[in-house]
Amino acid sequence: MAPAELRTVAVPSSPLPLPLLLLLLLLSLLAVSAVDVVSAATAPLKFGINYGQIANNLPHPTQVSGLLRSLNVNRVKLYDADPAVLTAFAGTGVEFIVGNEDLQNLTDARKARAWVAQHVQPFLPGTRITCITVGNEVLSGKDTPAMQNLLPAMQAVYQAVSDLGLAAQVNVSTAHSVNILASSYPPSSGVFREELAQYIQPILNFHAEARSPFLINAYPFFAYKASPGSVSLPYVLFEPNPGVVDPNTNLTYDNMLYAQIDAVYAAMKAMGHTDLTVRISETGWPSKGDDNEVGATVANAAAYNGNLMKRIAMGQGTPLKPDVPIDVLVFALFNEDMKPGPASERNYGLFYPNGTPVYNLGFNGASFSPSPTFSSSSKPTITFLMAVVVLLAGFFL
Repeated sequence: MAPAELRTVAVPSSPLPLPLLLLLLLLSLLAVSAVDVVSAATAPLKFGINYGQIANNLPHPTQVSGLLRSLNVNRVKLYDADPAVLTAFAGTGVEFIVGNEDLQNLTDARKARAWVAQHVQPFLPGTRITCITVGNEVLSGKDTPAMQNLLPAMQAVYQAVSDLGLAAQVNVSTAHSVNILASSYPPSSGVFREELAQYIQPILNFHAEARSPFLINAYPFFAYKASPGSVSLPYVLFEPNPGVVDPNTNLTYDNMLYAQIDAVYAAMKAMGHTDLTVRISETGWPSKGDDNEVGATVANAAAYNGNLMKRIAMGQGTPLKPDVPIDVLVFALFNEDMKPGPASERNYGLFYPNGTPVYNLGFNGASFSPSPTFSSSSKPTITFLMAVVVLLAGFFL
């Protein structure tokens, strides 16, 4: 539809009485205003989300497809390549990141190609698979063979994607924990852990050659939980706060996530790479935790994810990269009741498995669609125009 300022009323060539022309003009204004207000009222949120499935009570993927489409979620990250999910989202336009953590087998070029041919290629182009993640947070673990296999597996998968003619559609990456940083404060001093340099440097080179993003899982919740006395809660929740100034750049950070992103950029620069893009493949806040998990509350989860979504909608960038909108996948879609570990691990979801929101982010759980909100300043305008049109219509017609 044309912008409001470009939409005009077609006026007949024969002269019309001035009052009737005024009536037509007011009718036009009413229609334009109504369309614009309804568009604003029904405009859904735009964000990406992690769709974990470590649970025994999740809805069928076809139901999930309907839910996410109603919320206008345009990107989804899986931890596998579940064919039921990929089939359910065919034709929706939703972009998918699929994963495979079987590093040992993926280092075998034949097995890597067979996996891509079986789990990715058949779903294209109906389902928009745009990225394959190989492994998850491998370098922050203690599995040395897995660390050694990570890059060869990424290379084998990338070769398979290229050989099958999919490289224009699908890139290859891996997700890292922010803990691969030895230092993240101030952000300009960000540097990778020294013992991981032997793995990270060639991975960065791979990303540059493959033109794929560097993925980071970042959770300011962990920093707050570890030191609630020294870490500002407003700072980690994107709430108003004085901010923190990087003394080396004089850039001010009003939240920890942006500081972590820029610390990764600094660490990559220290390894000779300013040609890569950082994307947040996971971030979120739990709505419930064990007694010793400070900050794991519904209010904090709603504040973190709600404020983050507002910034995503604004197209905001970090202080270091203000013109590069943050690229974030929220963790997670559902609470997952079978995840091991502390209680928080089972309570990161925006939704309960029955589709009910865990907290209010503007979602309507009953209709699985965003709750419409009308601008208070727009409604009086429409009411006034309607009144004028009705009066004129009664007088002239």
